Amino acid sequence: RLLSVLRRRCDIAGKRLSGPGLAAEGRVLRAVLYVYHSRLLRHRPYLALQQVEQCLKRLWKMNLLGSLETLVELIPKKNASEAHAECLVPSQPMLETVALKVLGGCKLILRLLDCCCKAFLLSVKHLCSKEFILLNTVASGLLSRLWFVIQYRCVLQTLTSLYGALWTMLHLVSETQQMPYIKGFTFPSDIGDFLGVNISSEAKKQKAKMLTTKKSTSWMKKLFPAMPEAVSKVGKKRKSETSTSAMKNHSILCPMDIGETVV
Repeated sequence: RLLSVLRRRCDIAGKRLSGPGLAAEGRVLRAVLYVYHSRLLRHRPYLALQQVEQCLKRLWKMNLLGSLETLVELIPKKNASEAHAECLVPSQPMLETVALKVLGGCKLILRLLDCCCKAFLLSVKHLCSKEFILLNTVASGLLSRLWFVIQYRCVLQTLTSLYGALWTMLHLVSETQQMPYIKGFTFPSDIGDFLGVNISSEAKKQKAKMLTTKKSTSWMKKLFPAMPEAVSKVGKKRKSETSTSAMKNHSILCPMDIGETVV
């Protein structure tokens, strides 16, 4: 029963980590940093974006997803009729390695969420000051999406529930045969004590910060004030006249049919 629970939670965590959202936002973030590297080396939102990118890079380099896939391969698949039969289980060194990576991954994701929140607030602040409008607009949208992807897909909550199953299995395996691999470290029974924060309350606090900042500044209205009705009508009229004249010029220059080959 414990093996089937562990397999199911490993599968769920693997799907959450390998989802397209995290990878896509990471690629966009790297592209933004690459474009603005030479121009904004000392700009505070840019430095905050670098911290977010560093957390993402460390999360991928620790290869937590690969370790979960290896662990799933070691868990035997059982039918209901074979529920009480003997079977091989993952070794203590393997369970300890994956448990340690899950603990580190949770810490990194907490740090990533915190960095996203701080960088978002900085981007909005500099956007209200009308500094680097394009960069800060892109950054604020990117950071809010990245924060939302992690929270919406419950990546952190999935890893904490996975650690609970891992710790139970590790405890039983170590009682059967002592083969400690990681020495000088005691695996905590409750991951909340190790992380030092309440995950749900921390997420609500960060969300409240981001939402109140958006409401109080209303930076979109400051940067793009509403045009008077007369001005907007004149702008629309000019635009239609320009497009009509462009079509006429195009018809004079290119009298042939669209389907014919143009040399």
